[in-house]
Parts: sequence; structure tokens; C-alpha cells
Amino acid sequence: MGVVLTASMTVAPGSLLTQVAGERQTGALVVGGHPGGAVYVLEGRVIYAESPAAPGVGELLTASGRLAGRTWQNALDLGTSTAQVGRLLVEQGHLTRGELEMCVLGAIYDAAYFALSPAAAPVDFLAGATHWLGPVVHVDPEAVCHEVGRRVRILDGIFPDARIDTAAIAPATRPPRERITLTALQWELLVHADGQRTPADLALLLGKAGFACVQELRRMAAMGLIELPETPAPNPDLVRLVRGRGTAVDAQRPVVVPDPADAAVPVVTAARAVVPAPDRTEPPRQTEPARQTEPPGPSVADDGPTQPIYRPARLARRKPGAKLPKEVAGEPPPVHHGTDEVLLKRIRTALRALR
Repeated sequence: MGVVLTASMTVAPGSLLTQVAGERQTGALVVGGHPGGAVYVLEGRVIYAESPAAPGVGELLTASGRLAGRTWQNALDLGTSTAQVGRLLVEQGHLTRGELEMCVLGAIYDAAYFALSPAAAPVDFLAGATHWLGPVVHVDPEAVCHEVGRRVRILDGIFPDARIDTAAIAPATRPPRERITLTALQWELLVHADGQRTPADLALLLGKAGFACVQELRRMAAMGLIELPETPAPNPDLVRLVRGRGTAVDAQRPVVVPDPADAAVPVVTAARAVVPAPDRTEPPRQTEPARQTEPPGPSVADDGPTQPIYRPARLARRKPGAKLPKEVAGEPPPVHHGTDEVLLKRIRTALRALR
């Protein structure tokens, strides 16, 4: 009896792959969740694996400079529909058979780590599905599951925090000690980590294997060289911003209060401005508006006598490009008529007499 799965059935991806292999089925094991992935089997043998967290064959070949981008795209255009992209690259002489097999093996183990390492995840099996690359290598599913378990133990022994494998990498703001020794790959990862790139982005940018980058990132996390990703709260509370209500008025307006002791020196204080509410009971009177040079200000509420409101003097406006008036421009500077030769001769004679 073949494997029967409902949509997004939550099971252990590794055990289901072993069951599919035992029944010698052909199809794709699609693993959901984060980051997820897919494992392609042909008659019970793994021929390819892919995951959003690991670079694929095309990314590894083009990012490392082994193949030009147009060469890879040409192979995709010709061989995707017939699942012979890998065969075309070998037949056209762009890659040797050994180079392609090594690249595919690295991509399979990198993607299988992210797809098969979860203890439980939503999984779908698409019977009859095949990958566009074609059958380049045939790997025993038990060997794939064994390698996934070995990598999980290696990474947990270095630094047991799987969030680093998929989170954006940011370097630490301050080194933990005075002297630090880095490998070449660690230096490249630390230089290109900007708080936005994930390990998959860094592997794609540098043309490196995904697991090798994750391994070095965990080592640097253990050394305190990268910031650990924050764990989001399960139910974050929404923060509501306080909004002011009411009509906006001038809260402070300086007024001039005459001092009885010294009438020549005005004292400036602050009075609260009160805007009177409009009376809606009576209709507005039809009166001729008085001409005002300045807009009327709000009335001032005070217990004492009415205080005069301080108003700054208005500056005279002039058109752009107009010349300043004479009283503002001032007198022009005096004209320099040259050097007084007679005065210079007298000064020189006096200096010689002092010697």
C-alpha cells in the first residue's frame, strides 16, 4: 500500500522519507513550515533536495563563477521541460560529470538538513513529481537521514541555537575580547553580515555551501561575534498612541504688565489665552466690518484690569531683487586713492635716524 497523505499532514519528515523509499515510490516530499523544503525521490532514491534556506545548484555554480549566468539560463530554457538541465550542461562541455555530481550532492545535503531536521512539520507527498535538473545522482534515503542527524549533532555541539540557521545575521557591536582569530570564511561572513542577510543570503552571495556557512556562524555565535536573534513574544500587545482631543489654541502668549515702581521698564509675563465659544442662539448681526491692520487676537482672562497684549513689530516687506533703502543700506565705503609716497619717505627717513 502506498503512502497516503492528507493536505499538510503533520508528521516527521525523516521517517516519512524512509517509508517512501521502502515502497520505491517516485515523487516529491514537500515539507512546510519555516524554512521548509522539498526532497525528490525516483523509485525510492533521492535525486535532489531544495530549500529556501540553502543555495541550489544554479546559485552555487553562478555565484562561485564556475558558470556564467547566460550559460545557466540557456540550459534552463532548453532542458527544463524535459528535466534534462544537468545532462545538457555535461553534453555541451560546460561541466564535467564529476563536477556536476559533487555540486548536486552538496545541494542535496544542504537542503535536506533544513527540510528533514524538524521533529514534526506539515508534509505533502506529490506522487509522480520530478525535478527539472534530472537524475544526476541517486542517494540512499537512509544515508541522507543519517547525514542530517550528524549535522544536527555537530551544530548543537558548537552552539545549540537553531535560530541562527535562518535568522538575519548582525555582527556584535563590540568584540568580546581584545584579540580574535578568524578563518577566511568567518571573515567573509562577518564583513557581509549587515543585519538583513540570512545565512542563505550570505551563502548565495559568497558562492559557498549552506551548511559550511551555518557551521561558521554558530562558531562565531559561541565566540560572541554576532548578535543572537530575539525571540518574538507569542501574543504581542498592540501599542496605541495617545491622541490629543479638542481645539488647538495658543497656550501661552506674553503680555506686558506695567510695573508701578519702574514704569520705564516693562515686565513680560505669560497669560493664558482663552478662546470664547461662539454664541449660536442669536443670528449674526449684519454690521460693516471695521478695517483692521492686524488680525484680532484672543481675549485675555485675568482678575485684574485689562492688560495690553504684546505684539512684535512687523518687518517691512520688499519685492525680491529690490534694493535696500538708503537709511538701511548705510553709507558706501570710502574710495581708496592709492599710497601716499611723501608720507612713506618721511617714515623711512625717521626709521633710519633711529639706528
